[in-house]
Amino acid sequence: MILNKYIHPSFQASIIALLLTFGFTSTVSAESVDQRKRAARHPQTTAEQLTVLARDEDWEVRRTVASNRRAPAELLHFLAKDEDQRIRITVITNTATADKTHLSLVNDPVLEVRSVLARYEYTTAAVMDQLAQDKSAEIRQEVAKNWNTSFATLERLIKDDFSDVSNTASRELTNRKLKQNE
Repeated sequence: MILNKYIHPSFQASIIALLLTFGFTSTVSAESVDQRKRAARHPQTTAEQLTVLARDEDWEVRRTVASNRRAPAELLHFLAKDEDQRIRITVITNTATADKTHLSLVNDPVLEVRSVLARYEYTTAAVMDQLAQDKSAEIRQEVAKNWNTSFATLERLIKDDFSDVSNTASRELTNRKLKQNE
């Protein structure tokens, strides 16, 4: 479907979102991926329209929905189960993502997904506590570096079998205690 070049792009995005909402998916062709992505990021796109776009066959459209700060938390939770790790990573970095969704990604089978979660500046201490038990020393070291990791978790990581993890945790704990005393 090619929309008239004289129609403002924001209206094109709304038209695509409306077509998707009302089930006119056959009207939406592969040529309109950019238009569906535009609809997925448009601030006037409704939660219902975003829900339809979250099921799009094109991963870039789903990723655009996952990055939309107006996407409902439940929709982001749904997208956190997407088969494409790029969508799961995008869900992690959306500030609208709920803590329960981050917790659901703690055991993601893909190391890169858990790594982004461990490095993300808004990952909560509760999630960091869970990630501190990861089988990968690389993830545990990222947890030790994250400012949101609690003192209790850092103290546990000091006892880690891998020296890089325990040394990082020890250094971070010392630095925080020094800053606290300033």
